[in-house]
Amino acid sequence: MPPFAHLLAHLPAHLSADLSPRSPARNPALSSVARRRLTFGLLGAAALPAALPARASGFPSRTVRIVVPYSVGIGPDVVSRALGQELSRRWGQPVIIDNKPGASGIVAFNEIRASAPDGHTLFIGDTGSLAVNPLIHATLPYSVERDVAPLTTLFRATFVFHVGGGTRWQSVAELVAQARREPRSVSYASFGNGHPSHVAVESFARAAGVEFLHVPFKDGGSQISAVANGEVDFTTLGMNTVLGMVRAGKLRSLAVAAKNRLPDWPQIPTLAEAGVPMVEMRPWAALVARAGTAPALLAQLHRDLLAAMVSDEVRNRVESAGFQISPSTPEQLRALIASDSAEYAVLVREGRVQKA
Repeated sequence: MPPFAHLLAHLPAHLSADLSPRSPARNPALSSVARRRLTFGLLGAAALPAALPARASGFPSRTVRIVVPYSVGIGPDVVSRALGQELSRRWGQPVIIDNKPGASGIVAFNEIRASAPDGHTLFIGDTGSLAVNPLIHATLPYSVERDVAPLTTLFRATFVFHVGGGTRWQSVAELVAQARREPRSVSYASFGNGHPSHVAVESFARAAGVEFLHVPFKDGGSQISAVANGEVDFTTLGMNTVLGMVRAGKLRSLAVAAKNRLPDWPQIPTLAEAGVPMVEMRPWAALVARAGTAPALLAQLHRDLLAAMVSDEVRNRVESAGFQISPSTPEQLRALIASDSAEYAVLVREGRVQKA
C-alpha cells in the first residue's frame, strides 16, 4: 500500500500518481520536481478548504516551543526533535523541545490553558492525554474539548512484549497461564495510569481473561531497568526504545502486538503466533495547539507540519526510530480521539483502568 494512503482519495490523479508503488516518491533519489508535487499534493489533501488560505502574517515571530510529555530519548521525544529541527529550518526561528514527563501527560498539558493561542506553544498528545485522561479524572487542568485544537497525528508505533533477560519467562503464553492460575501474580510496567502502555496491556488482559498487576513508572529508563532487573515481569515498548538492552541480553522480546511480524525483527512472533489473543497495540502521537488559535494560523501550522513530516530528514529519522509516519487532517485526529475514548471507556467501567 502506498504511503499516506488514507489521504490519496483527496488527491487529483496527477498527484496521487506520485505515491504509486512505481513512483519516484518511493525512491530516496526523488527528483526535486516530484518531491514538490508529492509535498504539495499532501498539503492540498489535508487543507480545508481545498484552496490554500493565505499564510498567517508574522508567524512565527519568536521561538516556538513544543511541549513533550515524555523523557528525552523516548519515541515521541525523538520524533519531536527531528520535526523541530526541520520546522526551525523552514521558519527561520528556533524550535525548542520542552520535556515534561509524568502523570500520563497531565504535567505537560497543565500548561495549555496558560499558553497564548498564537501557535508559539504546541503540544505532543497521545491516547492517554487526549482520550483516556478525561475518562479517569474528575478534574483536569485542561479540557480536550475546550482547550485543544487538533492539528495532525504524527506517527504510529508497535508495542512489543519484553521481559528481563535473566527471568524464567519464555513466552507471553506463560505470562498468561501464570496470571490465570494466580490473578495479579504477574506484573507489568507502564508510564502511568491511563497511558497507552497501560490501557494497551489492560485491553490484552481483558481479551485473555486474566488480571495482571500494574506497576506505573514516571519515565522509560526506570521501567526498563525494573524489568531488566526482574523487579517487574514485563513491559510493552517499541523495539527501538529498548534496542540496546535487547542486544546486551538484558531484555528479551517475546511477541509483537500486531497482525504481522516486524520486518527488522522477523524472529519475534506475533501474539497470535504465540498462542494468545491477538490485540493490536498501535499507539499514536499527535500535535495539537491551543484552542482559540486563529483558523488561518491553524491552517498554516497544519500545512507546515505536513511539509516537514514528508521531508527526507524527518522521514528517515522517524523510520529509523521504528515508527510509521501517519499524517491526518484535524478532523481525522478528532475522530481518532473520540474512537479511542469510546474503546477505553469499557476498561474504565470494568475497573481495569482505575479512576483517579
